[in-house]
Amino acid sequence: MIRSMTAYGRAKHEDEARSVLVEIKSVNNRYLDCTVKLPRLFGFLEEKIKARLTERGISRGKIDVYVNIDVIENTGIEVELDTAYVQSYLAALRKLSETFGLANDVTTMRIAQNRDIFTVKKADEDIGAEWERFRPILDEAIDAFLLARETEGANMKADIIEKRKTVEALAEKIAPLSKADIDGQFEKLQERIKAIAGDSVQFDENRLLTECAIAADKLAIDEELVRLSSHFKAFDQIVESGEPVGRKLDFLLQEINRETNTIGSKVNNAEIGKIVVDMKSELEKIREQIQNIE
Repeated sequence: MIRSMTAYGRAKHEDEARSVLVEIKSVNNRYLDCTVKLPRLFGFLEEKIKARLTERGISRGKIDVYVNIDVIENTGIEVELDTAYVQSYLAALRKLSETFGLANDVTTMRIAQNRDIFTVKKADEDIGAEWERFRPILDEAIDAFLLARETEGANMKADIIEKRKTVEALAEKIAPLSKADIDGQFEKLQERIKAIAGDSVQFDENRLLTECAIAADKLAIDEELVRLSSHFKAFDQIVESGEPVGRKLDFLLQEINRETNTIGSKVNNAEIGKIVVDMKSELEKIREQIQNIE
């Protein structure tokens, strides 16, 4: 299945105890890179969220998960003061004031703006329950996110298959042109050698034919065309597979490019050269699409 790495999903749930918003967005990335932003009180959910994304089959992309939880009703939450930290923090503020001659305008509310002075705790027995409460909302956001990836992926699939068929159609034009080109090169080599040798030089006619055949064979691109045909079939199989295909398609496209470049370097036919340029242009368009496939 082809899925885009660029997508967005959102879910929101409200009840008498809290309001929960989950947003997931992603852009291209070679590997899976997940960042989760959520309220400090619910920091214990971070690793569970990352694990859940992986469980749901998300394997590539720069993923940003934003979670906002507004607690309306206190459910086992305890806020404690980190006394040792506050003492050290106040001492540092006094030193700052004395050293630089600043006004000592420290107030309770100003100190409270430093969130590190508080330790927010939740009963251990509630952690599992909180996850079970939060997971359905996360899954709803993931569902929307995956649907967006798959919808965009379907459009991309249709586009790269069409372009792949264009490349194959171009490649099929090369074989007859190549045979005519090799036959022509064979005759040119014979005429060239005879012209250089002149009438005064005697040589073995069979040896001449053999050497001309060897030289002409170096221009043959049959093997490259056979490998291209094999790569096209593999491309279609990968596209229809039910797993993330971005890396596989990227690797296979490199092989198709390599064979195309080899054909371009071997032939001396201007018409084939133009076809090769057209093939490379389509392959580059496919490559750009593949960079956005999971």
